[in-house]
Amino acid sequence: MTPASRTRSFGLGFLAVALFSVLGYLVTQDRAPLDGFDVSGKRLEDWADDSSLFIDFLRVVEEAFGTIGMTVLTVVLALGLLVRRHRWAALLVVVVMTVTSVATSLLKVWLGRDRPDWQDKLGLLSSFSFPSGHASSTAAYASLLVMLLVIFVRRASLRRLGITLAVGWWLLVCFDRMLLGRHFPSDVIGGSLLGIGVFLLALAVIDPRPRSTAAKADPLPEVFTSERRLAVILNPIKVEDVGQFRSLVSAMAKESGWSEPTWQYTTVEDPGTGMAEKAAVSGADLVIVCGGDGTVREVCAELAGTGIPVGIIPAGTGNLLARNLDIPLYIRSAVDVALNGQDRAIDLVKVGGDGLEDTHFMVMAGMGFDAAIMEGVNEDIKKKIGWVAYVVSGLRSLMFPAIKVEIQIDDEEPTTHRARTVVVGNVGFLQAGMPLLPDATIDDGILDVVIIHPRQFLAWITVAMRVLRKSPVVDETLDRRTGSRVRIKASTDTPRQLDGDSVGEGRELSMECIHGRLLVRVPR
Repeated sequence: MTPASRTRSFGLGFLAVALFSVLGYLVTQDRAPLDGFDVSGKRLEDWADDSSLFIDFLRVVEEAFGTIGMTVLTVVLALGLLVRRHRWAALLVVVVMTVTSVATSLLKVWLGRDRPDWQDKLGLLSSFSFPSGHASSTAAYASLLVMLLVIFVRRASLRRLGITLAVGWWLLVCFDRMLLGRHFPSDVIGGSLLGIGVFLLALAVIDPRPRSTAAKADPLPEVFTSERRLAVILNPIKVEDVGQFRSLVSAMAKESGWSEPTWQYTTVEDPGTGMAEKAAVSGADLVIVCGGDGTVREVCAELAGTGIPVGIIPAGTGNLLARNLDIPLYIRSAVDVALNGQDRAIDLVKVGGDGLEDTHFMVMAGMGFDAAIMEGVNEDIKKKIGWVAYVVSGLRSLMFPAIKVEIQIDDEEPTTHRARTVVVGNVGFLQAGMPLLPDATIDDGILDVVIIHPRQFLAWITVAMRVLRKSPVVDETLDRRTGSRVRIKASTDTPRQLDGDSVGEGRELSMECIHGRLLVRVPR
């Protein structure tokens, strides 16, 4: 965090705590200014009493987000962040929720305000009332969720949806306390101020963003002296604020000893090939590409064999190459790896087929069900809800008809199969860490093939379980092959995809793995 953002966070946190202190004084001393306001809580409770079904719902909310419920949510969030290697964010969650809980309990006893006389008689609460523990914990937790959404969710529509749900949940719990008559309105406001204040003060001390990894390590030895010329190829529709992104990359490049970067933007007509060629001709020592798997594929294919390393800033929906190379999805961390990481030689796969110009892929190619998913994705929906659009398309394509395919591995005799999809992978993992090809390695010079043929709809569940378990068993439902050259020939025109991009229907795909063809920057 910058000094300005720390100061702002501390100032707002101090203001929230100061307002809480004033409110605490008013509710325990001269309450005349708040009497009329707090009595409005009785009208809310009277209104809720008219519906027994509504009261039942309010009690469910009360139980779900009490001490036990919020403790479970805190543990789940903190563990989830730790699994994703966001240690500082996890620490902030634990500190904020613990301090909020302890402070609420101590202040309740110290201020000693009684509960409202009109609270719902079922499950009557006799503990002290100010501040509301439900309000303080949900306000703190909602603040943490909003912070995490702002930091880690790039798609504006999903970020706005998440923030709306987090704030709505907090308001629901606040009104639950008043509608059940458990708290005065000032109790709920006080609890919310306390939770938000603790969050802001903790945020001024603990920076939740991922730390630089490559920049902290010892410098890698240079085998030659270069001018450290940097070129950046950007798909401008993949970042919300192009100016802000350029400022970030330029500042981090300067800190890491790179020259002022040259910038090129991809277009619909040229998704990256021409820009990569221009960067290579101009003598760039490093090319950074920011975009989705399609943009990355075009740039990498052009720079393969040049010896120029490629730094990947994942900004698409799938980002499968970045995920399989352990490149962080957080933009600042990805830029750090691109500028200061180590070079890794990875394989590139040459592809041909009927109706296809010779091209390449980096991640996976497929024929059948998986390609039908890519072909059926609505781009407008994809822009709004991201990867969920693939789920929608997948459900529609789930019973893609089985096709007859002939598969030849290297110089072996071709074999015939019935399949709903055939996937050839240079990497092993799909989104959410699904190990479709668990033995695939991006630098082993070998392609991994999976042939999937569930005969019935429910058989997809069996397939999914076998994939998740990394089952070594092969049969007609799920078969696996490996080789450096693979040819797939279908009996009918079939959808095809390369790195998640539909390339139209056809009957053939021929693939050859080119070992160690491309240099990519990866974490050290």
